[in-house]
Amino acid sequence: MTRTVYVNGNYLPENEATISIFDRGFLMADAVYEVTSVLDGKLLDYAGHEARLQRSLSELGMANPCTAEELLQVHRDLVEKNGIVNGLIYLQISRGNGGDRSFIFPDAATVPSTIVLFTQDVPDLANPPAASKGIKVIAFEDLRWGRRDIKTVQLLWPSLAKMAAKKAGCDDAFFVMDGLVTEGSSNNAYIVKGGKIITRPLSNDILHGITRAALLTYAAEAQMVVEERPFTIEEAKSADEAFITGASTFVMPVIEVDGATIGSGTPGPVAKRLRELYLSEGRKAAI
Repeated sequence: MTRTVYVNGNYLPENEATISIFDRGFLMADAVYEVTSVLDGKLLDYAGHEARLQRSLSELGMANPCTAEELLQVHRDLVEKNGIVNGLIYLQISRGNGGDRSFIFPDAATVPSTIVLFTQDVPDLANPPAASKGIKVIAFEDLRWGRRDIKTVQLLWPSLAKMAAKKAGCDDAFFVMDGLVTEGSSNNAYIVKGGKIITRPLSNDILHGITRAALLTYAAEAQMVVEERPFTIEEAKSADEAFITGASTFVMPVIEVDGATIGSGTPGPVAKRLRELYLSEGRKAAI
């Protein structure tokens, strides 16, 4: 089935969708993005994703070509047009086509931003095999630019990290900076020790995860103890549990870090409970 995608105000078959070779998203990675999950045909944590998108655009001085109402409607239209029950919607906004390659930004008053959205069908999004088995991660030096709180399309280093993990027979990576874990390659990272959920606090060093924010709220409501502080790879290796969170993974247990088995080597009770909480509460709040 050919997907219907959205490009600059138009719904098109994916094989007819094009953007300019001079688009700054292509030439300069001058673009931001969001990924919103769809469960049972509804959007999860949409308000959080829309708010973070606006923040990313604002931080880069980039214009949003759609109003909030228009953007929500496009998401809903794509769900309907592509028959998505469980899956993802990818959104990208670039600074647009400046007419040629230049390091200088084009005038936002005369050069419109480029906006693209498309869907990905993921039938087992809520119950992937990895969630019941857990995943293995490696440590990988964090050499990304310093504004990781802005969700840009500069994803080469995360891609290199995921490829290194694959080569090592693992699933993902924990980024490490100055001896401390920042986050996963495309997710936020956590350990559990002595009943405490430990995760790095928000700063420019990590992405302000929408799933993270929702999950920590649910954890607090469930009277779980959360400690926001950095942790080391060695701490992760000796933790009772570890897990990651992200828009496409929700809560994913980690059972091995850099070759060291975490806990019993199977998904632990805290990660399991948090995944249940997120799916239950997320579904209730989905729109």
